[in-house]
Amino acid sequence: MAKKSIKIRAKVKDDVVTVKALMTHPMETGARKDKSGELIPAHFIQEVTCEYGEKKVVEAQWSGGVSKNPYLSFKFKGASKGDKLTLSWVDNKGNSDTTEAEIR
Repeated sequence: MAKKSIKIRAKVKDDVVTVKALMTHPMETGARKDKSGELIPAHFIQEVTCEYGEKKVVEAQWSGGVSKNPYLSFKFKGASKGDKLTLSWVDNKGNSDTTEAEIR
């Protein structure tokens, strides 16, 4: 995927960081057919990770059952305003993307 496929925001309030991320990805299950009746090959995000400093705060294993352009939101404790976090994904075809965000 050539251009950035992740939009992310992270805000801290009362020592709790709320992360909201939108990932652009087709998320094909491999069960749908195109207009000619041929199966569309499976193409989906398999792993999503988010790290803050040296710590993984989220690790998710996904399959084709997740919708196109998935949205992910989660919370964690311990970070401060101005800290950076990194969100990455890898799909079943070996494509990947990573982005960094500053906690506001």
